[in-house]
Amino acid sequence: MRALGSGHSFNHVADTTGDLVVLDRMPDLVEIDGAAATVRVGARMTYARLAPLLHEAGFALANMASLPHISVAGSVATGTHGSGPAIPGLAAAVSGIDLVTADGSTLSLTREDADFAGAVVAVGALGVVTSLTLDLVPAFDLRQYVRVGLSADALGEFEAIMSSGYSVSLFTDFRDTRVWLKRADELTDPGWYGTTPAEAPQHPLPDMPADSCTAQLGVPGPWYERLPHFRADFPPSGAGDELQSELLLPREHAVKALRELWAIGDRIRPVLQISEIRTVAADDLWLSPFRGRDSVAVHFTWVKDVAAVLPVLDLVERTLAPFDPRPHWGKLFTRWPECPDDFRALVRRLDPAGKFGGEFTRVLLGE
Repeated sequence: MRALGSGHSFNHVADTTGDLVVLDRMPDLVEIDGAAATVRVGARMTYARLAPLLHEAGFALANMASLPHISVAGSVATGTHGSGPAIPGLAAAVSGIDLVTADGSTLSLTREDADFAGAVVAVGALGVVTSLTLDLVPAFDLRQYVRVGLSADALGEFEAIMSSGYSVSLFTDFRDTRVWLKRADELTDPGWYGTTPAEAPQHPLPDMPADSCTAQLGVPGPWYERLPHFRADFPPSGAGDELQSELLLPREHAVKALRELWAIGDRIRPVLQISEIRTVAADDLWLSPFRGRDSVAVHFTWVKDVAAVLPVLDLVERTLAPFDPRPHWGKLFTRWPECPDDFRALVRRLDPAGKFGGEFTRVLLGE
């Protein structure tokens, strides 16, 4: 038995030969606790529906992913993230979780519980999540700038560049690089790290129209209309015409690892639509790709051709292997990290018969 979120995964994480559980009939639970600065939300809730309600109440989430269309529960379960040198992934905002376990009973956990750190990022292996409680911060505004022409030589200034805003993304084909810079204050440096400002709104894919993208050109706006790259009132980017991979590396290795990727850029480009490079702060969740280390995230949007992509993905994984990469659980990868013993024990205790198993979970657990 597997539970489905918004269906934005690119591997077998939700596949099963058994039953698929869809949460569409569950209520749109949104319970804001202003005194505690938290919100309890139903698992089917998307960030697109949640964020305006929080903003209206004077609150915000500290971070959001590129797409607001994805479900809160699915994003958390797979270790999805946004960007920011001091901001951890979406799962780090979870302070409470409710789920239905294999015997049909409900289990509620908070940060004070010993099993909590294993239950948040759990790829559906422990049961069906019904609600999550998230930490909130006061609502805030951001400006979004796009800068073009970042040179490969500027990689030496990687930490300074990635710390220049609340959230920073590099979009590159390992030849030409642009910067998505989201910050609270106005950018006044006309020659910022040797780049020039984009003269018009841009899409991360250079040949695509920018209608679906959130407002740029430094126009201030609320957090939930600037942190994602894409607008909630447009269909998700790609519309299924893509494959995705993402590898997370210790941030201290960022410059060396990125230079290795630039060196094989000619091998990557024929099957690459675009690569996005971000930073993510460490957390302490057992299965999180960011557990115990500040990270650099290297994301790949590939053409939709599995046979052509897999050899290049293998090359990328081999190139980055010396830097101890961890995969995003909802995207394509071929090299599995070691499963923490604590998580393996938690799965066997809560689901001894493997009711929420499936091929993905069995491989993860080394069964």
